Amino acid sequence: MNQHLRYLSSRVLAGAMSRREFMGRAAALGLTAATASTFLSSAARAAGPRKGGTIKVGIQGGGSSDSLDPALAANATATSVSRLWGEPLVELDPQGGLWPRLAESFEASADARVWTFKIRSGVNFSNGKTMTPEDVLATMERHSGEDTKSGALGIMRGIKAMSVDGQNFIVELESPNADLPYLLTDYHLLIQPNGGKDDPAAGIGTGPYVLKTVEPGVRFVGEKNPDYWDDSLGHADTIEFIVINDDTARVAAVQSGQVDMINRVPPRTAGLVDRAPNINVRTTAGPGHYVFIMHCDTAPFDNMDLRMALKYGINRQEMVEKILFGYGSVGNDTPINSSYPLYTELEQRSYDPDKAKFHLEKSGFDGTVLLRTSDNSFPGAPDAAALFQQSCGAAGINVEIKREPNDGYWSEVWNKKPFVTSYWGGRPTQDSMFSTAYLSTADWNDTRFKNEQFDQLLYAARAELDEAKRKQMYADMSLLVHNEGGLICPMFNQFIDAVGEGVEGWVDAKTGFELNNFYAPMKMWVAA
Repeated sequence: MNQHLRYLSSRVLAGAMSRREFMGRAAALGLTAATASTFLSSAARAAGPRKGGTIKVGIQGGGSSDSLDPALAANATATSVSRLWGEPLVELDPQGGLWPRLAESFEASADARVWTFKIRSGVNFSNGKTMTPEDVLATMERHSGEDTKSGALGIMRGIKAMSVDGQNFIVELESPNADLPYLLTDYHLLIQPNGGKDDPAAGIGTGPYVLKTVEPGVRFVGEKNPDYWDDSLGHADTIEFIVINDDTARVAAVQSGQVDMINRVPPRTAGLVDRAPNINVRTTAGPGHYVFIMHCDTAPFDNMDLRMALKYGINRQEMVEKILFGYGSVGNDTPINSSYPLYTELEQRSYDPDKAKFHLEKSGFDGTVLLRTSDNSFPGAPDAAALFQQSCGAAGINVEIKREPNDGYWSEVWNKKPFVTSYWGGRPTQDSMFSTAYLSTADWNDTRFKNEQFDQLLYAARAELDEAKRKQMYADMSLLVHNEGGLICPMFNQFIDAVGEGVEGWVDAKTGFELNNFYAPMKMWVAA
């Protein structure tokens, strides 16, 4: 049978048979759609990528206020579009390791205090200018400056000095940090001409595509950069992102062939979508998590007992069952789960109306808390908010829900209003997750968690080379967030993407964002 399947798959790859006909023939041989699709994908990868054509992506998460400045990227659309035109020094590979990009190599001093990155030669920006180590230095300066609004500010803390020596970019740290290359995979740190200091939103970088159409909240079109340095990326002539925030419309777009792939298939319909003969649903477990976040410095959430009452007032298991439909796992009010290399399991906090009532009475609060939500915050967020309202009600906590418009949620609600639904894609290491969102000085500290003990542990962990001691430090940091922070984390989500029959070359990845860390459109190719 395998020999016959190889023959049929070769017919598909040669353009002599449609994918739909192949799936029908495979079904007649007794294969499931998933098995047949996997076989065909493997054959396509073995045959190698085809060049040319257009790949269209239906993307959720964009708004009209989105900027091309990578420092400000805060949602799936902004991040995925930035992948078209820009690149960091290093990136994560599909297994979660390091993938050299604009730095062709890197090495640390014996104490991991000084890092040297050899910058790739012969790489040009899309404006024709040759990229230099000075552009790298300027980029890092912009993201770490006193007035920066960069989402990478937290991970840039602790740098003592940066310099250029020939083709090398050198980073000297205040204290050792073995994770520095992982930190520099942050999607904000795209290398730009003069660091983006002249025009940060120009969309000029070293990536495989040049932006030709920019309509924030609507549509983005990139055409292949003829001067791109890496032939392993950017197989299609054109990549088009269409912002489709409505779940039903986005799923319909991939089912009808209007787009070739989408992110964020709603968990409640993922099984049904996967049964369609022309669609392949891909799921990835990892560090991504759906959250309710409170500002610890804003009344009434500056009251630790009220925060604890709300943490005991949420039914995490119910949310996993009714919001994720099995595509995820229970959270525990920390952003760290078992996908992280130095993970320590904490005692699970469970729904407990009696404890919620106790902490509510102890807090002295007798009003109503306002929770803001939107479909744009995470799939099923309004339904999750309603479940939270019900479970809190049983504990005597009054929660009012305000549904905000999808457009502008990330610019006007998240990180501005004191109690909202949100999501995090996670990061490759505990250091990068904690540095981005929980360090007191982090610009994206969206719970306003400011804890001196936590900060001291974070800096100490960076310098600790004993893995057992470092692991305990991360466990202590998780416990502080779990008990004292403004994070309510009911669930870790799987990323659920859908890929149509018009493209080939999908490779499952363990990295922290959907659509293969947003690289799928550039790594895949138009099917024969």
